Parts: sequence; structure tokens; C-alpha cells
Amino acid sequence: TCRRAEPPADKRRTCSRVPPLTGIPECDVVCDQGSKVSVMTGAEAEEDIPLGDRKTITDFCYLLDKSKQLFNGLRDLPQYGHKQWQSYFGRTFDVYTKLWKFQQQHRQVLDSRYGLKRWQIGEVASKIGQLYYHYYLRTSETSYLNEAFSFYSAIRQRSYYYQVNKEDRPELVVKKLRYYARYIVVCLLLNKMDLVKVLVKELSEEIEEYTQRFNTEDQLEWNLVLQEVAAFIVADPVVVLNDNNSVVITSNRMLEGSAPPLEQGMVVGQLVLADALIVGNCNNQVKFSELTVDMFRMLQALEREPVNLATQTSKQGTLEPSEKPAKRENPHKYLLYKPTFSQLFTFLSASFKELPANSVLLVYLSATGVFPAGHSDYEGPYDFGGVLTNTNRDVVNGEMVQKRNQAQKEMHCLHPGDLFPFTRKPLFLIVDSSNSSAYKNFSNLFGQPLVSLLSPTVYPKTVQDPSQQGSLFTLFLYSPLLAFSSICGLNSIRQGLWEQAQEFLCKVFRDIGQMITRSRTIDQAFLQFFGDEFLRLILIRFVFCSAVLRLHKLFRESRSFPESYPELPKQETVESSLLQRHILDLAAMLDVHNLFWDDSLETY
Repeated sequence: TCRRAEPPADKRRTCSRVPPLTGIPECDVVCDQGSKVSVMTGAEAEEDIPLGDRKTITDFCYLLDKSKQLFNGLRDLPQYGHKQWQSYFGRTFDVYTKLWKFQQQHRQVLDSRYGLKRWQIGEVASKIGQLYYHYYLRTSETSYLNEAFSFYSAIRQRSYYYQVNKEDRPELVVKKLRYYARYIVVCLLLNKMDLVKVLVKELSEEIEEYTQRFNTEDQLEWNLVLQEVAAFIVADPVVVLNDNNSVVITSNRMLEGSAPPLEQGMVVGQLVLADALIVGNCNNQVKFSELTVDMFRMLQALEREPVNLATQTSKQGTLEPSEKPAKRENPHKYLLYKPTFSQLFTFLSASFKELPANSVLLVYLSATGVFPAGHSDYEGPYDFGGVLTNTNRDVVNGEMVQKRNQAQKEMHCLHPGDLFPFTRKPLFLIVDSSNSSAYKNFSNLFGQPLVSLLSPTVYPKTVQDPSQQGSLFTLFLYSPLLAFSSICGLNSIRQGLWEQAQEFLCKVFRDIGQMITRSRTIDQAFLQFFGDEFLRLILIRFVFCSAVLRLHKLFRESRSFPESYPELPKQETVESSLLQRHILDLAAMLDVHNLFWDDSLETY
């Protein structure tokens, strides 16, 4: 997969990179999609136009129609698989590149012969922003988010959609509202929270004007969009404040050096995380644009910090190969919001089929628990329940039969046994659910590396409801310090203290890494995954989470502690006296020492 903001490699001979919008002069104009040669201004008839200009207009309209056709065809591409879509995206990038260059070269002719409006420029720019965003979704390369952001940002800065409200066409206003929603998603993914708040305010005003003016039926839908993004913004339980009491935005993507380095001479597996399925199906969890809070956090935990391509270019719109940042690979991800069992199984199968040699498939399940209806004499991989998959409304009869027959298994559920076929290759499973414990009943049938990290199934009543603002377990895997502060009842932390605590955690994580690699009793599966930076960091954060909850006075039930398959050697990891001392030191640093058992070994 191409790692630059350009079409895939097989198209580079014919496609130039779509130039950043920042290089487009203010006077640029773009014709509306589907505009025809016959649409002209003034009293000029077609025969009055010089032949050369007429050809320019014809060629331009051809590019517009072609771009519209290709763009609309994107939705018909398969959502899974790595290769089927690449050539099509290449052709689409190619046409949009030609479109930009053509309108730049001939803008004077196009401007003088058409009554073009600024929103039409914005419409094409918005399409290119969408192209980059979907290319990010396909490749998981975070730098494409910056490309999408540059286009969306320029549309707003240059007020391309400003005149839309003066048109008596509600469908044009809807284009503007959808642009805002897409822009907000990209800003959320880039952690531009201050800008998100400004955009939400502007969107709210636009929606109010739209609904009052046109009296449309979609008012409730747009108000729901506002409610969702407003809840998403405040999902983080703790904020970091600077000296002026302003909120400091912190990033939780992987930075250089985030994962503790391996000790020299340490022998671990050479497996690489290649594919990740991120599944969100929690009832009532905060979400925006088919991203639950848990999905949003986990996808960032599996990405490196984006590189802003614009800052690396000597010339605008070009990125020389020598300037390409080193080691930018992120695992490829599928984001599945409330998938049916069929959809989930299809994506699992596609990932499994295309998984390269010496690679790992990660499956993250954040979903409501499904519990078995009764007990059977033989307890197999379909007798413990699992996590919910989306109910297919077509299967009404099956539902009715199931309610009558207790012996049958829940069909809208991903059972542990459903994952057994995929353990023929290295599998790393994370389950965040009220029935996560169902997945500790695994059998490693094929001898391949297999690890399951399982959330607590019960939380103390005094701890925030994990189903609403995002799960505490996922929060630990995403930002351990945020989660630690949350269970200690802190609402805000000073920036200086936050940075001091983060620095201390780096030392703690180095020690946890050494506990894992130096243990003589740990299952080899953990070590086989430890060579990959993303999986190493997740394993270390999992151990930290388990140790913290064991020491915290509110977490007393064993069901409130994370589990794993295979089990970790507790005395050498999650109950290590060294790790417990570290946790107490961190608690003292944050002035919450009284919330933890100081001599926890006596309580077991």
C-alpha cells in the first residue's frame, strides 16, 4: 500500500498526486458536477465561443462527469480485502488530479463562460477531502487525515459554502451540513478538540437556520447529530489544564519511544501486527458517525502519531521519496459498528485469508454480553455465551423459535467457538464486555500464538458506568494515566503534574516489560507477540491495569479484575511487589494514596 498522499503504486505512472488545496489561488473556480456546455452566462450563444474555448469546456465537463461517475462507484467497492479497491482508487485520484490541474490552467476561460458559484468549488474540494479520508480508512495511514483536513479547512476558510444559504435549494444546504459533519469527524480523529467545538457551534446555527427556513422532516436527525458529537467531546473523564486553566489536548497515538525498547539480546517473536478488526456493539454507548468511544480509543491505540506531510515538503504539493518518514506502518484496520454475525464473519474471513506470513490478526470486541440461557452437562465453546452481534431483522422466525427452545444457542452472538477456525494463524483477542470471561475458555487447537485479554465483567457501583462514556478497561489500554486518574475521582490534572506522571509511567512500563521477558513461567505466547511495538504496549498496559485494580480499595471482587488466556504468572507480573510500589508512588504523586491498599498482600 502506498504510504504517500497519492494513488496506489500501480497507478503512479499515470497519476500525479492530488495537490494540497493550499496551493490553489483564490480565483480558482470549478464547475458543478454534471454541468453541461450549454450552461452559459451573458448573451453568448455556443457558436460565439471560439473553438479552442469550446473544446476546453467540453474537456472540462468530461472530467467532471468522469469524476462523478468514479466517485459514486466507490460505494460499490468491497469493504474488505486489501487489493480489490486499489486500482479503482488510483483511477479516481487520477481524474481528480487532472480536474484540479485543468481548472487551474483554464480557469479564466471557465470563469468567463459560466455563471459558476463558490459552493461549486467547495463541492469538488469536499469530494477530494472525502477521497483522502476514505483512503485513510482503507490504509490506516494517519497522514492522509492531514490531507483531508487541509481540504476541509480551506473550504471553511475561503467560505466556499457561504452563498448556499441564499439559494432556494434545501439540497444544497444539506451538502453544507454534511460537509460540516465530515469535517468534525476528521478533526476528532486528529484531536483538534478546540476546533471541533467551534465547528459544532457553527453547525448548530446552520441546522437552526435550515430547519426554520425550509421546515424539513430531517430536523430530528440533524439535532441527533449535534447531541452525539456534544457527548463525544466530553467523553474523557479527566482533563489536563495549563496555568491559564485552559484544557490541554493530549494525544494517545504511538510516539517514537512510546513502547519500551527490548533489552539487548532479548529473544522474542518476530510477529508483526498486520490486521485489526475493531468492533463496537455496546448498547447506549456514546458514538458519532458510526464510531463508539471505545472504537475511537482503540483505533488510536493502534496508530502512530500522524505526520503532517505539508511540513515535510520543500515544494507545495510534492513529497520527495528521500523525505518520506521512516517506519510509518500502521496495522490495517476494519471499523465495524454494530455488525451482524454475517458481516463480522465475512470481515474476519477476509482478514484471515490475506494475513501475510509472520503476521498477527487482532480482534477487538467492545460489545454487550450475551449469557447462556441454561446449563448443559457438557460445557463446550458454545455454552458460555459471548458478545452481541447486530440482530438481523429478517430473522424474525428464528428469534421466535429460540425463545421457545432453551436448548438452542443464541444466534446473534459471537461465541468463542466461532473464533476457533481463525486460530490457525496468530490471533490476539481483546474482549471488553460484561461476558468477557466466556473467552477464557479457549483451546489452542493448532499450536499457533494465541492471547486473549479480557475486561472485568463487574465494576464497583461507585465507578462510572462503563457502557455510557466508554469502558474503563479500554481506557486503560488507550491512556493508562487517564484511566488511573478517573478511578481516583480526579476531574482535572495540572499540565506539569500530568507530564511528570507520564514520565514516571515510562519507567514503570520499562519495568513491566522486563517482568514479562524475564519471567521463567510465563506462557510463550506472550513473548511471541512481544516483538511488535503495538502489541507490546497493549500487553504492558494490560498488566498495569490489572495491578492497579487489584490494589484499589473499591475493586474487591475477582470479577472486577481483568483476566487473560493464557493466564499470566501473577506473582511475577500483576501482583509483583515492585509494580505495587510503583503504583503507590504514582498515587502519592497525584495525592490519592489513601485510595490504595498500602500492604495489599495481607488482603489476599
